[in-house]
Amino acid sequence: MRSRWYLLTLVAIAGLAVLMLAQQKQPLSPPGEASVKFDDGKTITIKYSRPSMRGRKIYGGLVPYGQVWRTGANAATSLTTDANLDIAGATVPAGSYTLYTLPGASSWQLIINKQTGQWGTEYNQGQDLARVPMKVGQLPSGLEIFTISLDKTGPRAATLKLDWENTTASVNITEK
Repeated sequence: MRSRWYLLTLVAIAGLAVLMLAQQKQPLSPPGEASVKFDDGKTITIKYSRPSMRGRKIYGGLVPYGQVWRTGANAATSLTTDANLDIAGATVPAGSYTLYTLPGASSWQLIINKQTGQWGTEYNQGQDLARVPMKVGQLPSGLEIFTISLDKTGPRAATLKLDWENTTASVNITEK
């Protein structure tokens, strides 16, 4: 009877150890990806990290108003496109870019930056390709995890959306 108890205890401890190791390996801000494919087969892909609120005030707190934000966590958020784009009136040639944002209490700007491959906090304003205004609104309910989406709105059009906490910011994209 005692050896059975000992064996069950060892199995339980081993199971807990495996569970703890699995939890430790999950990053606080896991990778995310948003992609859209136009009717002609050309694609736009955004790769980013997805931080969670974890009880924090986000906009106007963790992400201050009036300061450039890496638009996610960890490495810089990347945009890669096979197509030449018009993003809210700015011409963006096919290629790779970094996305930043400039959040405000009532208005936001999307920053398309030519520098790529850097850590998210390594922002060089001299490398900006364009800054465009974003539409800002309220989400119907709070969102715990930062989410970027590319929603197809036509054969050669999409909307880029940034959703987190109680805020949504968006901009229209069309293929040129």
